[in-house]
Amino acid sequence: MYYLGLDIGSSSIKVALVAVATGKSIDVVQEPETEMGMIALKNGWAEQDPERWWKHVCRAIARLQKEHQVKANEITGIGISYQMHGLVVVDAQGAVLRPSIIWCDSRAVSIGDEAFEAIGPEQCSTRLLNSPANFTASKLKWVKDNEPELYAKIHKFMLPGDYIAYKLSGTINTTISGLSEGMLWDFEKGSVAQLLLDHYGIDAALVPDIVPTFGKQSTVNATGASESGLSEGTAIFYRAGDQPNNALSLNVFQPGEVAATGGTSGVVYAVTDSLSSKESARVNNFAHVNYTQNGAPRIGKLLCINGAGIQYRWLLNNLSVESYKEMNDLADTVPIGSDGVCMIPFGNGAERMLNNSEVGSHVLHMNLNNHNKAHLCRAALEGIAFSFVYGMEIMKSDGITVNVMRVGNDNLFRSEIFAITVATLIGYEIELYNTTGAIGAARAAGLHQGDFDKFGEYVMNNDYITTFAPSETQQPYREAYALWKNELTTIINK
Repeated sequence: MYYLGLDIGSSSIKVALVAVATGKSIDVVQEPETEMGMIALKNGWAEQDPERWWKHVCRAIARLQKEHQVKANEITGIGISYQMHGLVVVDAQGAVLRPSIIWCDSRAVSIGDEAFEAIGPEQCSTRLLNSPANFTASKLKWVKDNEPELYAKIHKFMLPGDYIAYKLSGTINTTISGLSEGMLWDFEKGSVAQLLLDHYGIDAALVPDIVPTFGKQSTVNATGASESGLSEGTAIFYRAGDQPNNALSLNVFQPGEVAATGGTSGVVYAVTDSLSSKESARVNNFAHVNYTQNGAPRIGKLLCINGAGIQYRWLLNNLSVESYKEMNDLADTVPIGSDGVCMIPFGNGAERMLNNSEVGSHVLHMNLNNHNKAHLCRAALEGIAFSFVYGMEIMKSDGITVNVMRVGNDNLFRSEIFAITVATLIGYEIELYNTTGAIGAARAAGLHQGDFDKFGEYVMNNDYITTFAPSETQQPYREAYALWKNELTTIINK
């Protein structure tokens, strides 16, 4: 018997097949094989057709069933992960009314900023734990203001994962975690955020019914079965946004546990029991997957670093090198601190953790007689690592503690230099795992039984690769970080 995990990304759809008995991943397939496109009618806009997500989901399921000779009735549960903050709107017949306004669309920034000032920073920080910003509620307000005839036809709005669950089941619902990512959950009241709905003039009837994150949320109906190839009655047991789900995939549930990813951008996601949100302008706060209204709160604090791996990729494309491995090997020939070369990696637009400043990417203290591309490689790895540490200092000031960091086996954390630099400066071990969001979502389908210990064993037994411990030689790292931080401060204050 198997669980199926769906990961609805903006670049592609991934679907994983996991054995129920062992938690072992059988396979993960991607549709389409090339990156999905976006609709950008204006600068700063980003939309996608939800029906395309559904078609890719169905194709991926069919591929898995064919390649592994899996019968429909052998898939006993479904888990769904999805790109956060998107908006899907449907009419009373369930037809999509317009393309989804997805996470990276910035058209509603001014709407969220106005709401933050009008409602009041203190109210937003204590009840929403965030500014309304450019999240789902603000996107819905944009539709209300700019497409009133279409808005009048809306029966329900959904997040991307809610829509895929609806296509499978014919049932429209969502979760508290999902509502919190759209700025639609009031943590103080323990209910839908009426204060923001009232400010935006949005009818609460548009909000879907709420179901638990873990448990039978709905079941595949006849139409969903016919189109997806799954059996009618198959249960959807789990749903979460991609960043909370990535944390789940790494067995990060409790305060002191931190998940991180180091791809084109970097993400640090820390679980806390603190409702503090004094850094809400720089750090996002969401109900984690194991948040409950009655128990101790479990809040996921999310820090995003736009300028991270994109700098290392730029070097790969512009230096005379063949691979990241070659770059890592070159970096290993240079001592800690890169012989004084310092790189600031923020060259991918505004950085939220730097108060939305566009700092740019900088190479500092380069001596053309003494330094070469090996120094650039090392300085880039160190500079990106320092940006993670800098962000975690902001998060610590907002109430997080760190006992362990768990990371995926992606580009940056494959580098021992990068991982040990971060581990040394935060003072805790970094555990490396080979897993994906789709695999995590598939395993999470089993959490409707409530056995989190077994889930953790599946992650450790199937995915664990290695642990990076802090270096015993700490002073060179601290000196290099102090120099980097001083240079960043100088640039910010210009």
